[in-house]
Amino acid sequence: MAGTILITGASSGIGRVTAEAFLADGWTVGLVARNAERLEEVAAGFDNAVPLPADVTRAEEIEAAFASLVARTGRLDVLFNNAGVFTPAAPLDEISVESWHQSVAVNLTGMFLAARAAFGQMRRQTPSGGRIINNGSVSAHAPREGACCYTTTKHAITGLTKSISLDGRPFGIACGQIDIGNARTELLEGIISRSIERGEAPPPTMDVQHVAEAVLNMARLPLEANVQFMTLMATKMPYIGRG
Repeated sequence: MAGTILITGASSGIGRVTAEAFLADGWTVGLVARNAERLEEVAAGFDNAVPLPADVTRAEEIEAAFASLVARTGRLDVLFNNAGVFTPAAPLDEISVESWHQSVAVNLTGMFLAARAAFGQMRRQTPSGGRIINNGSVSAHAPREGACCYTTTKHAITGLTKSISLDGRPFGIACGQIDIGNARTELLEGIISRSIERGEAPPPTMDVQHVAEAVLNMARLPLEANVQFMTLMATKMPYIGRG
């Protein structure tokens, strides 16, 4: 049954494709990203789309976005906590402090702020309850070289997911995590290009639509059931075993 969902990072990549899947399935979808123009593009043609321009690193903007969606829908059933950045790859001593702060601000603090706002709404609405789906990464388990910032923040998301799951039990709030590997998005294009420049074969990839379908299936579950962790990746990625 369709419900209400708020998706962060909804203007591009995984967030946009997932938002389009939920819109097509009849959900009322709150679309959160900084770029208002791109959010309007996603929402075009859908009466059930609610563009909510906001910066996930700013608590007041995130809280206002959630309040605006709930004022229209009356409740929040699901958060897809998706917004993230991948800063330039480099050995540890060549990573700028600015890159570290940006990664932590978006990939960790931003996800905490969105989860916090969703949790508060789900806890206090009648009936209470809801579902939070965090976008982790294969990097939460198996890092790429030169990706200290991204890897560290994604490991932290696993801890956030576990904590939300425990704290949410008394209020009917389920929390799960989807760890995605090599979905074809704008983010992956840079990795593919660098591989080709080095004369290497491009990494195995998969259609990003599979991610959207997986998130939709997680969201459709009754609250008595939860996908705690899901790994969805290109089949031939060197994830299992030694590379």
